[in-house]
Amino acid sequence: MTDLRSQLRLYLVTDPDLCGSTGVVETVRQAVAAGVTMVQLRDKTATTPDRIKLALAVKEVLAGTGVPLVFNDDVDAAKAADIDGAHIGQDDITPAKARACLGSDKILGLSCETPQTVQAADPTLVDYLGLGTVFGTNTKSDHKAPIGLNGLAELVALSPLPNVAIGGLKAEHTNHVLAAGADGSAVVSAICGQTDIAAATQAFFKTEISR
Repeated sequence: MTDLRSQLRLYLVTDPDLCGSTGVVETVRQAVAAGVTMVQLRDKTATTPDRIKLALAVKEVLAGTGVPLVFNDDVDAAKAADIDGAHIGQDDITPAKARACLGSDKILGLSCETPQTVQAADPTLVDYLGLGTVFGTNTKSDHKAPIGLNGLAELVALSPLPNVAIGGLKAEHTNHVLAAGADGSAVVSAICGQTDIAAATQAFFKTEISR
């Protein structure tokens, strides 16, 4: 597997409503061309057949880029479209069942919001962790209380797994996220729906500290 830590550097989570008339596929195309290193498709209201269709379309856009593609929650859609993997939450299918469905060669991410869930994550099943919510966000209405950058650093320190911070992150938070030890930032509204997707993406790299 390619170095997953580097692939988590700027992780785009798509939102079909925020992408608006540009659409998810075109948003992904422009964002990846500008530097996004990993893509998660998230659509809570679509059917599995529609998710498969979307995954196949985005998979085609990403062909040859080396950028991994995962689907949020819907392991069946990820498997059917034969994309790189899936990302699940604490209240979704268990990591063991997700791994059994996906197979050993696919990427499996797990959302963790507390020290307990980070410590419970099984490195033999899970490849990376999504840590947060760091700051409050409107793109996920059911998130728990924000943990802030100090909370992020605490979670990072508890696990040897690659990880990506998520929750209200913008370009100006990049150095703080990296300083907390996270491998990268997962973003939704900071890219989806922006007037200039390329500029919004590139902003995350303009003030990056050396690691």
